[in-house]
Amino acid sequence: MGTKLDRIRELAVGNPGMKFTALYHHINKELLLECHKEISGNKAVGVDRVTKSEYEVNLEENLTALVERLKRKNYRPSPSLRVNIEEIKGKIRPLGISAYEDKIVQLALHKVLEAVYEPKFHNSMFGFRQNRGQHDALRALNQQIEFGKTNFVLDADIRGYFNNMTHERILELIAHKIGDPNILWLIKKILTAGVIEEGKRRPSVRGTEQGNIASPIISNIYMHYALALWFEIKFKPQCRGEAGLVIFADDFVVTFQYKSDAENFLKKIKERFTLFGLELHETKTRLVEFGRFAKIDREKRGEGKPETFDFLGFTHYCSESKTGKFRVKRKTSKKKAKAKLQEVNKWLRENCHLRLKDLFEKLSRKLRGHYQYYGITDNVKAISNHLHKVESYLFKWLNRRSQEKSYTWEGFREMRKIFTLPRPKIHVSIYADQFKKI
Repeated sequence: MGTKLDRIRELAVGNPGMKFTALYHHINKELLLECHKEISGNKAVGVDRVTKSEYEVNLEENLTALVERLKRKNYRPSPSLRVNIEEIKGKIRPLGISAYEDKIVQLALHKVLEAVYEPKFHNSMFGFRQNRGQHDALRALNQQIEFGKTNFVLDADIRGYFNNMTHERILELIAHKIGDPNILWLIKKILTAGVIEEGKRRPSVRGTEQGNIASPIISNIYMHYALALWFEIKFKPQCRGEAGLVIFADDFVVTFQYKSDAENFLKKIKERFTLFGLELHETKTRLVEFGRFAKIDREKRGEGKPETFDFLGFTHYCSESKTGKFRVKRKTSKKKAKAKLQEVNKWLRENCHLRLKDLFEKLSRKLRGHYQYYGITDNVKAISNHLHKVESYLFKWLNRRSQEKSYTWEGFREMRKIFTLPRPKIHVSIYADQFKKI
């Protein structure tokens, strides 16, 4: 099936103005079987309570019946089972869990949409894309600030992006490149499947459910038209000076040479987003004086140190290299550092009963994952502090495994010589240009 989708991708690259009118037939038994194999069997189940292993007991019959329903357009996706994930400071993030068969269809749709749209996405977009990630977005931003003429940074936040995309706009935007009415029918079915929350079925009238496998590509298409393409073609040519954009999913940062361009952008983007049912979160959107001249200019005005901004879990701040050259540096944001420690503390409380060997193996995997993301140039102090705090939590919870205190600090250190934890390590160089321009 890969070659057929690759052919679509080649056509999209070679024919920028092409509109695809026959794509639905690609969602066939072969593609659905491929999607079934890719989906993890360890994920939570939806309203039908069917697991991957249960579905594949009669896989041939199930897929044959699914294909037939799709062909006849009798396919009716089940509502998503909505669960609320508690985040920092009691903030709730809704997550939709689809029925297993719906996950297969969503992944197939994702693959078809991706084949058409991935070659079209602008280089400023890094979220939910192959061979791109958060570190690539950070490198691109670093390039704009350190090697461009950046003097101002707009740290923007969209209010409820995934929940506020309008269904009419989604279908209208996708129809720019896809003229197959059957694909548009399927997208509409998936968007309007509804949710089950607290035992009650509720309609889906806006947005795309987070957790839906097709949501990432749909949200990228929306952002491509709402922001990325407009910025590059319409807004940027009107600027007096340099301007740059970095987008990751619903999070974006804009860099400017001149404050007047930044202020004009703020005005224009509010108008632009209104057309798409979106709005900026006023209290979380900030224009920051930032760049190689920020320190000097602010000192002249008696305004103190340059301000900082957060992006993708890191606080960015103005600094210098050992030779006195301007540098942008990053450290784990206080918000993320606190959240990650809360997660580890909770996990240790729930798992301190494990054998020491198993406990340390699992905890080591968590630490390596933390280092692989946060172990970025200039951030060794923050990840070292993370390990130090984790060790103090470990000491606390091991001593609560029984009523009698288990370890003194000296005994704990002796035990740690046998059961080790990985040491902090910088895994990512901010100056390694590893992301590929698409």
